[in-house]
Amino acid sequence: MTPGRIEVIIPTYNAARYWPALSAGIRAQSLRPARVIVIDSASKDGTADLARDDGFEVLEITPQQFNHGGTRQMGADYASDAAILIYLTQDAAPFGEDAFANLVRPFENSEIGAAYGRQLPRDGASPIEAHGRHFSYAESPMLRSWESRQTMGFKSIFFSNAFGAYRREALMSVGGFSSDVIFGEDTLVVARMHRAGWKTAYVADALTKHSHDYTIGEEFRRYFDIGVLHSRESWLNEHFGSASGEGRRFVFSELKYLLRKSPHHIPSAVARTLAKYLGYKIGRRESRIAPRLKHRLGMNRQYWLR
Repeated sequence: MTPGRIEVIIPTYNAARYWPALSAGIRAQSLRPARVIVIDSASKDGTADLARDDGFEVLEITPQQFNHGGTRQMGADYASDAAILIYLTQDAAPFGEDAFANLVRPFENSEIGAAYGRQLPRDGASPIEAHGRHFSYAESPMLRSWESRQTMGFKSIFFSNAFGAYRREALMSVGGFSSDVIFGEDTLVVARMHRAGWKTAYVADALTKHSHDYTIGEEFRRYFDIGVLHSRESWLNEHFGSASGEGRRFVFSELKYLLRKSPHHIPSAVARTLAKYLGYKIGRRESRIAPRLKHRLGMNRQYWLR
């Protein structure tokens, strides 16, 4: 039994290279959404036309208008008749015909405000890339709530909009996505949901292929943005604790995995760990950094040009 009208929202920018896998994954689903909404930031590679050719609805914005939270909230506002909103990123490909059906199944429980699926490494992923998916996305499902922070700490609000769904009522009840956030709009919403009494679900059998082969420089910039988020939203650490413990667990797990699977990747993994640490620490101190320099340090550079 599906929990009402379901719509899919996908922000895009120059997504043509990902489109065949993304489109095929959506069209293969046993659960057909009422509408697929693509919010395109003036792509130059024909993304909007590809979406229209597939029968999807396209909203067009300028690259300057894009914001991780604001753009997704635009989709939520536009899909005002939906009960459940499924969000995908352009480089995520739903895997298996029941990915959508499995993802929305937890919403049969009226206490569930959001659910996210399991991300598998993309085809050809490096060992470092593959470990990141295996570490963050376990084989067993899990429910989380406000009380989960007492045992899980910051991990209790882990969530990913690469393949995640929201009960629209719950999303709007906590103010929706923040329109002024550099990164982690999903983490913020889930934290607010837990605080308001909603529960969230990790759905291990709702599958998508999605991973990134970041360079060392990109790892630095990504963690700089995370540091900025934690600095500007300090209440996250106050309520859910530091993310450092989970970071240490990741490092030890990665080294153990690479020792077994691919020892020659260990130097690269160590360099990436240092880049992440430095990026995060500098991001936490972003208030002392000139805006022009912050634009160069972060991954979401458009954020600093507002």
